[in-house]
Amino acid sequence: MDLRQLRYFTQIAESGNVSRAAEVLRIAQPSLSQQMRNLEDELGVELLFRHARGVTPTELGLKFYEHARRILQEVERAKEVMRSQATSPSGRISVGLPTSACRGLSLPLHRAMAEALPNISLHIVEAMSGTLDEWIQSGRLDVALLYDHKAFEHVAWTEMMVEDLMFIVPTSHPLAARREIAFGQVFQQALPVVLPGRPNVLRAVIEQLAARHDITPAATDCESLPAIAELVRAQAFAAIMPHFALAAEIERGEMVAIPIVDPTPSWRLSVVVSQRTLNTRGSEAVAEVLAGVIGDLVQRSVWRARLKPTERPVPVRARA
Repeated sequence: MDLRQLRYFTQIAESGNVSRAAEVLRIAQPSLSQQMRNLEDELGVELLFRHARGVTPTELGLKFYEHARRILQEVERAKEVMRSQATSPSGRISVGLPTSACRGLSLPLHRAMAEALPNISLHIVEAMSGTLDEWIQSGRLDVALLYDHKAFEHVAWTEMMVEDLMFIVPTSHPLAARREIAFGQVFQQALPVVLPGRPNVLRAVIEQLAARHDITPAATDCESLPAIAELVRAQAFAAIMPHFALAAEIERGEMVAIPIVDPTPSWRLSVVVSQRTLNTRGSEAVAEVLAGVIGDLVQRSVWRARLKPTERPVPVRARA
């Protein structure tokens, strides 16, 4: 038995027809049929049930198909690991970006990647921070930007910066001209507040801060950033969000971001690398580019946040 036979068998099982599989594999049908007979003889079982419409895996054939598919997947993973050790990082790297940062980060990240790591195929995934955290731990994501990240065994991270949350109101709101607003006054306005629902990190930050100051943060739940933007734009709600999340709308004059004080709600942002990634070198290189893009946006005041006082924020893989 060899890998070629495994590939042949899985293609036949998925195609349901030897002729169709032969076309995909670019091999003569008689030769393919002979390879399958040789495989069945070696295993001592019938793997395929032949009928007028084609072939169907037998019960044992289905079990063998699952084994063969896993073996072939592991072979491809092994190739990817070896390729990642090449002089120039290469391969496909999945990067998770939280909803509040994805819009503003995607374009500058792609531009920086094209220049710094042209052999990396970038796959951006947008989700809430809690979901991204789960996926980075399981290895489903290679790199992620997370809010208020906690230490876990299967990830390495570098805390990048602190970002303040702000009170977002329509331009026509009476408070739009205010330079700041007290946290306790945010939930006392005539305009109701909309926030992401639990267990979103932003909601947790607000509720924990409110609890420490004996404030009841009444708010409407909404998990969609575009929907939150539309609700504020329509003058139906105010919101508590980071400036960066709605920077485009603010720049167009559709809404205003008012600093919140006494106290100021904030969260920390970290660039995280999964220690279960199959492409360690590529993942760390992408994480470094991501950290550099974020640092540049903050230094140019495009992203209103405070970088940690380090010379250069670069993610470093934690020791196992």
